[in-house]
Amino acid sequence: MIELKHVSKTFDSGTAGGVDALKDVSLTIEDGDIYGIIGMSGAGKSTLVRCINLLEKPDSGAVLFHGEDMTKLSPRSLRQRRRKISMIFQSFNLLDQRTALDNICFPMELAGVSRKEARVRAARLLDTVGLPDKADAYPVQLSGGQKQRIAIARALASDPEVLLCDEATSALTENRVKWLLALARRLANEGKIVIFISHRMSEIQDGCDNISILRNGTYAGDVKVDENLDMDQVIAMMLGRKMSGYFPEIVDHTEKDVMLDVKDLRYNRALNGVDLQLYRGEVLGVGGLAGQGQAELLLSLFGVHQAKGEVALNGKPVVMKDPRSALRQGIALVPEERGVQGLFLAKSIGYNISLPSIDMLTKGIFISPEKENAIIKQYMETLAVKANGPETPVQDLSGGNQQKVLMAKIMSCKPELLLLHDITRGVDVGTKKEMFGLVRDFVKDGRAVIFFSTDVEELVHVCDRVVVMHDGRIGADLKGAALTKENIIGASIGMQAQAGA
Repeated sequence: MIELKHVSKTFDSGTAGGVDALKDVSLTIEDGDIYGIIGMSGAGKSTLVRCINLLEKPDSGAVLFHGEDMTKLSPRSLRQRRRKISMIFQSFNLLDQRTALDNICFPMELAGVSRKEARVRAARLLDTVGLPDKADAYPVQLSGGQKQRIAIARALASDPEVLLCDEATSALTENRVKWLLALARRLANEGKIVIFISHRMSEIQDGCDNISILRNGTYAGDVKVDENLDMDQVIAMMLGRKMSGYFPEIVDHTEKDVMLDVKDLRYNRALNGVDLQLYRGEVLGVGGLAGQGQAELLLSLFGVHQAKGEVALNGKPVVMKDPRSALRQGIALVPEERGVQGLFLAKSIGYNISLPSIDMLTKGIFISPEKENAIIKQYMETLAVKANGPETPVQDLSGGNQQKVLMAKIMSCKPELLLLHDITRGVDVGTKKEMFGLVRDFVKDGRAVIFFSTDVEELVHVCDRVVVMHDGRIGADLKGAALTKENIIGASIGMQAQAGA
């Protein structure tokens, strides 16, 4: 159904020659295939799938759909073909001023479906993705996982022959990932194609039939997914070298002193009496099914939400009036959506990193260029940000490198308590390894981390202890031998079943 022949794409970066996103890539994808595209951040994965539906037109080469080269079609003919190739974007790409129902209706109405019929179909799709009660909600009222599911429903609205998934699972919890992989299998059994980008190797292994690997914009090989698949070899093909120790060795630095003591924290209906203690030197994981108050807990501790309850920091009562006051207390947050909540994408790397540290860099009314350049250089090197230089706009970076810039920006504030919201969403295995190491290094000298992740494996292999939330409360506290993937999932589902009963 789909064939790429010698596709190349270069982006202008303001430097001589530009950036080669794709270099002479050829692929053939057959009907009924779930096809994984993997590679490091900046390898060209997103550019590749955007070339398949001509959101990016290749500089050279051909993109064939049912044997027809789409690069040579008229705009009208191309629009007709595109209706059969839907895409789930890494950044959701929802219309902020339209409701969830209207976001799903939008592609159907563009295709000429009547508004009445579109709304009927959209309501069915909302039920399919498990959000029938969110029809009138706007994106700002939804969690990242809910936005992802609305984006999935919108992509399904045109009944596509090809579904392009660019990190479509990145904001989903494990049970929802399984649901999406089952949906992909059903579409493939109907003879359709699902092209799947993910940095979670377990999803690639569980969900795909074949894998193509990209490295630095070039085709590095194909692998069939079967019982003989060697994921270490696949990762070596991605990196161009072998990588050992994906997860860090955990050395327990937990001290006896309580850094953060939270009692009866309440916010609207999202937090219903959270009691929590965090010790110095500890990485505390937060798990549970989606939407159980995890995000609200982090946002309340950072002063975004004005929650009620008692919060003591280093034995002294504190009130987080706003994020500025939280930063003054030494608490910093890496938020869920880097492009919306964390970064100025049009600004440079240097601007983003130094911005929260302006007070430390200023003498009188002047910023010291030497100090600013030193802090930018320090954190670009610490986080291994891949870019032409600090003047590069963040929007020109891959998703993984954008996440590194966000981490650098927050780390430059030199916090004592770091709140992390799904920091590895949409980043490659190499970047994940670097970030896991940073998290473990951060707590060595008595600082602490609260680590919320939708990936249960990360909670098990990065954290000293994990609390599982349900309905705005903490229902389980796991550490030592009890800290296993099975226990986290069991506690999450068990609390859900108990609530239903």
